[in-house]
Amino acid sequence: MANTLSAEAAPPRDAEFGDYFALLKPRVMSLVIFTALVGLVVAPVPVHPMIAFASILCIAVGAGASGALNMWWDADIDVKMARTRNRPVPSGRVTGGEALAVGLGLSLLSVPMLGLFANWLSAGILAFTIFFYAVIYSMWLKRTTPQNIVIGGAAGAFPPLLGWAVATGSVGLEAALMFAIIFLWTPPHFWALALYRNGDYERAAVPMMPVVAGPRATRRQIFWYSVALAAVAVAPAFTAIGGLFYLVAAGALSAEFLRLATLVGFRTEQAAEADGHRAEKRLFKFSILWLFLVFSALAIEAGLRHAGLALPVPGFGA
Repeated sequence: MANTLSAEAAPPRDAEFGDYFALLKPRVMSLVIFTALVGLVVAPVPVHPMIAFASILCIAVGAGASGALNMWWDADIDVKMARTRNRPVPSGRVTGGEALAVGLGLSLLSVPMLGLFANWLSAGILAFTIFFYAVIYSMWLKRTTPQNIVIGGAAGAFPPLLGWAVATGSVGLEAALMFAIIFLWTPPHFWALALYRNGDYERAAVPMMPVVAGPRATRRQIFWYSVALAAVAVAPAFTAIGGLFYLVAAGALSAEFLRLATLVGFRTEQAAEADGHRAEKRLFKFSILWLFLVFSALAIEAGLRHAGLALPVPGFGA
């Protein structure tokens, strides 16, 4: 079975609360919460604060459920990689059965509660997101194709669409653009990491792009995905949720992202190894900051709009 632990696992110790919390992938959960909240805030329909709080909490719990199910299934490969071998299940602090129970329990809790607090469209999207991450990505794509991150990136792109659906009960162009930003951001973000963590994926037999296609092809794809990302990132400026502030912010941030992606995309592997993959590490770290700042700019634009201070892009809007 895919969730059978390897003998390489560290000696187990008694589980603590922090170990069960770590099952939920709190770093990923924080990104889910933030982008879902932005999707809710920028939506054109106001939401009562209590409904907004309860809905975001349900989305966070659903994200935690996905993380627990992923850790249950991936324990056998997590134990082989330096980056993941100390996670609760491969380290033996939490059993696979416990992780599975946590994941299923939180899934069954979060989805119907979101339906009751908000609407059943958002609950359906949350259910599909959990299924997509746990089954489509973790159980299928991750171990079978170098496009695992490309297709699987959809799971991480749903939160702003979820927030929008909570507020509006629908899915519109603006929500689709926020989804597209995260979807296109995911490959350069993770492939930059994979370039300097290549050995981990080889040991675990995970067909990440650098393992299958090689570093040179991966670098070119990082560049071209970054070009597409830069174009899509500025697109919301020309919609109802955008404005001049967002255009300037997203444009400047994307120019820097593209500069770093160009450095990574057109260097040799020999040069990368000589300086310890400095450019790849810089792109990976900046990509996290980039996503946070781009979505922050959308939230700030919404605040300016509510205060009557937003400026439209010249030639667009009133």
